[in-house]
Amino acid sequence: MLTAEQRAIIKATVPLLESGGEALTTHFYKMMLSEHPEVRPLFNQAHQASGDQPRALANGVLMYARHIDQLEQLGGLVGQIINKHVALQILPEHYPIVGGCLLRAIKEVLGEDIATPAVIDAWGAAYGQLADILIGAEEGLYKQKEEAAGGWRGSREFRVVRREQESSEIVSFYFAPVDGKPVLKAEPGQYIGLQLFIDGAEQRRNYSLSALCDGKEYRISVKREAQGKVSNYLHDQLQVGDTLQLFPPAGDFTLAASDKPLVLISGGVGITPTLAMLEAALQGERPVHFIHCARNGAVHAFRDWVDALAARHPQLKRFYCYAEDDGSQAASAVGLLSQEQLGQWLPQERDVDAYFLGPKGFMAAVKRQLKGLGVPEQQSRYEFFGPAAALE
Repeated sequence: MLTAEQRAIIKATVPLLESGGEALTTHFYKMMLSEHPEVRPLFNQAHQASGDQPRALANGVLMYARHIDQLEQLGGLVGQIINKHVALQILPEHYPIVGGCLLRAIKEVLGEDIATPAVIDAWGAAYGQLADILIGAEEGLYKQKEEAAGGWRGSREFRVVRREQESSEIVSFYFAPVDGKPVLKAEPGQYIGLQLFIDGAEQRRNYSLSALCDGKEYRISVKREAQGKVSNYLHDQLQVGDTLQLFPPAGDFTLAASDKPLVLISGGVGITPTLAMLEAALQGERPVHFIHCARNGAVHAFRDWVDALAARHPQLKRFYCYAEDDGSQAASAVGLLSQEQLGQWLPQERDVDAYFLGPKGFMAAVKRQLKGLGVPEQQSRYEFFGPAAALE
């Protein structure tokens, strides 16, 4: 339990984190990944190189320090962290490694004049409090998934039973369990964890499930990233008949039960979780507006599938926006999605449930546009593919 003095110290460090938190977390990651190779598979090196991972941790640490007296004010951040940890199989033994490196980084970056023994003790207690919260919540989720029908704990061997080219950049992979038993039914919007070994090195990644789970297999749809070690391996080497380890589905960005009109907005490969949401929503009668933005028709995945759904379900309206004018007749509009254009495609009544995903800049724009168009902020939901970040 943190003392009143320790809480005061934590809150007093907020200005330091606001000005230098990213430098601190960059040093932390460099130290931890060089000294503890056993945790490297848990971190996407591309996010390290881009600075996204250090920025995300700095933001998380800052939020924690700001709300040390009222942790409930952290809102959905804790749930996001817990689910991502479970999808990657973060375990209790990993926490002391992270905590030890974080305290060393605080001392080495801030210096002994600022990082006094009292400051280090306060942050050690604060980290211990947070670790206990996360470990307890994660164990509850691990147990829940293990005991559910078709569930399991840890890794489970799956085989690639089909792969399909969805666009010039996206390939779908269908996985079925080698043991032939049922699989845990995922909620629309959840993701699965993959464990791979590439050139002898372990890699772990989360990928959204791009189809409604039928209890027999899972589907992911992966975009080839120019510098993506895992995405290029999947595209170039993973073939039908190959096996790999999967971790149980996780994620709290899921389609909530509602009778309100549903708006699904995606950019690029952000379309993947919206596909499962779309399937689930069309099992009922609620109106659905499906809006997808792509660079051009060549990279637009699942267009024919969505069009076929629209032909069978009159409550589904779909709109496509292409950034480039490639002459495609499929585009409903050309150029970047504007607030005016989005307003024309939304239901006239703005009391809707909106879910949106895509590149960070795209999501920031959509968030502003939805607010400007009168969609209630609490009904405007999103999730990041990589490290969580602010959209302000």
